[in-house]
Order: sequence, then structure tokens, then C-alpha cells
Amino acid sequence: MGGESVGDVMPDAAGDTVELMYRPVAADFTAALRARHKVGRLGWLQRWAPYVVGVGFVAWAALFVARGESPPVGWTVGLLLAVAVLLLSPWLTGRQLQRLSDAQGVFRVTVTEGGLTLANDTSSSSLTWAALPRYLETPRLFVLLSADPNATGFTVLPKHGLPDRASVDRLRGILDRNITRC
Repeated sequence: MGGESVGDVMPDAAGDTVELMYRPVAADFTAALRARHKVGRLGWLQRWAPYVVGVGFVAWAALFVARGESPPVGWTVGLLLAVAVLLLSPWLTGRQLQRLSDAQGVFRVTVTEGGLTLANDTSSSSLTWAALPRYLETPRLFVLLSADPNATGFTVLPKHGLPDRASVDRLRGILDRNITRC
């Protein structure tokens, strides 16, 4: 990290500050979207829709087979494509978000007891913990979530942006002291 400081969120009295520097990759966004599905109201629907549609498709096809008929090919292909798109949507969206973030360059994030500051080649912003009052941790990243029921707003803090394992633990400590783990 080279000791560079980003933004105007000040460290606490103890000086606990964690800095991340990274280029987001599609897998970061995909993991964040899948994690977000676990807490948002719509997440339940997004998680279970492919299976509900798949079971419905099997039941629909079984009715045709029971009558000795073949299911209509167009409908069969359409339903199979719908299931595939529903299953792949976090991955497809993650790739799309990664392409958008490529133009923003390297991300630099400073996390303190007061909040976080994000900066990249095109913009910067500071957020207090009130903007992102809860978080999830995955093996790959921390996902900071807005308070609304669907977790519409979220910030991704990939662990690969941290310099060492001790920084992962320090970041987790700052988050645990200031916001709620989901």
C-alpha cells in the first residue's frame, strides 16, 4: 500500500485503519451478489426461482408424457433457457459489473472506526457506517450492505485487496465494532 492515505475519514483514537488496494474482478461481484441474496427480501425469490421453475417444468413435461404426447419443443427450450438464465444471473451480472469497474481503474479504500473512503481513477466518496449498517463475510470478501430490506446498496471489499492476513482480521474487527454481521 505504500502508506498512501485516501480520503477524509479519520482513524479512531487508537489509530486503527485498514487500507485496501485492488482491481475488482468478476468473481468478486458474483460472490457479493450471491451473498446479498441471503439477506434481501428478493434474495429468497432469486435463490429459489430457478428450482421452482425447474420443478414446474418437470411436472409440466410429465403431464405430456403421461398422456403419451411430447411437450412442445418451443416451450421446452424456452423453459430450459429460463432456468439457465436464472441460475447464471449472479455470474452474468458479476461479469457486467466487472466490465463497468474496469474503466475506474485501481480501487483504494480506507476503513476506520468512523467509516470508509473509496477512491479510484474517476471518483471518490466517503461513507459513515450509517450508510452501510450491516455486512456479510465470505471466504473471498466482505460485503457491506445498506439498511433497506432488499440490500439495494452494497460495497464490496475483496480480501485480495488487503496486504496480509492480519489486515483481514483487523478489518473484521473494525466491522464488528461498528456494524452488524448478518
